[in-house]
Amino acid sequence: MRTRTIGRTGLAVTEFSFGTAALGGLYRACPRDTAMATLEAAWQEGLRYFDTAPWYGFGLAERYVGDFLRDKPSAEHVLSTKVGRIMMPVPDDKVPDYGFVDPLPFDARYDYSYDGIMRCVELSHARLGLNRIDILYVHDIGVYTHGAERNAVYLRQLFDSGLKALSELKSSGAIKAFGLGVNEVPVCLDVMRESDLDCILLAGRYSLLDRSAVAELLPLCERKGTSLVVGGVFNSGILATGPVEGAHFDYMPATPEIAGKVGEMMAIAGKAGVSLAAPALQFPLRNPSVASVLVGTARPESLRRNMALARQELPEDMYHAFEPHTLVAPALGTEAVRQ
Repeated sequence: MRTRTIGRTGLAVTEFSFGTAALGGLYRACPRDTAMATLEAAWQEGLRYFDTAPWYGFGLAERYVGDFLRDKPSAEHVLSTKVGRIMMPVPDDKVPDYGFVDPLPFDARYDYSYDGIMRCVELSHARLGLNRIDILYVHDIGVYTHGAERNAVYLRQLFDSGLKALSELKSSGAIKAFGLGVNEVPVCLDVMRESDLDCILLAGRYSLLDRSAVAELLPLCERKGTSLVVGGVFNSGILATGPVEGAHFDYMPATPEIAGKVGEMMAIAGKAGVSLAAPALQFPLRNPSVASVLVGTARPESLRRNMALARQELPEDMYHAFEPHTLVAPALGTEAVRQ
């Protein structure tokens, strides 16, 4: 599989990569044998960049990924995980419900400070059982997750000392790159005013449907040499399922407006004789600032199906036909959108 470079780091990642939220039991349980089979399917399909996080199953995904990669040649893969949430053990009856089924018995404490980030890294190494992490993302900082009041505190932690921790980890060789892993554009702009980031893992905001990153973030990334890793290309599913009953956009039921836009897009794809999921997967890589597109699933057959769509030849003029049906996410308020 072809590779692209993360920022100016020289670190090469495959154009398609594997995201592991589903391995952590997001919305449905993921037994160990299923997780290992899915990871092996990703490897066989040529994916060599694997992204995980302490948040996914409260440590479960990191354990699966570490166990899988331990037997693979270390020079052949790239691994990223995330900082900002320190997982703390809790009694079995106090495990919170954040959408993960059968997670490990932990809860998260947010900490974006120097000490918090260093602690996150130590704990991730222990869960992974690996001595190398290539990329660290500051996870879910922003109004989208925390609301304006709490996020002001967390941004101050990051600016006062957290960015120093990331810079020290990179300069020491402990990691090769760092950036943000978020679901919103505004916080990316805020942080990029304070720091030069190697990369941003942006979920759902540069997709066939949602073009929120186009106006400001993509030009800024190009000027600063910051790469995007794009997640959430199906926008919580609707670009894969179409506007069926119960379809979701941005983690919530799709509105009639969204359903209408996706219906128009489906018709365009149908006229070209392709599934809408194929251009949804391939669209972000049309921009040179995008280094990789994350594909996330907990089923080997879904992984193989998505990769077949990713390789499908598509007519160039089809992308222009989608443009009138795109959208920009509404401005964030002061309250958290998703926690």
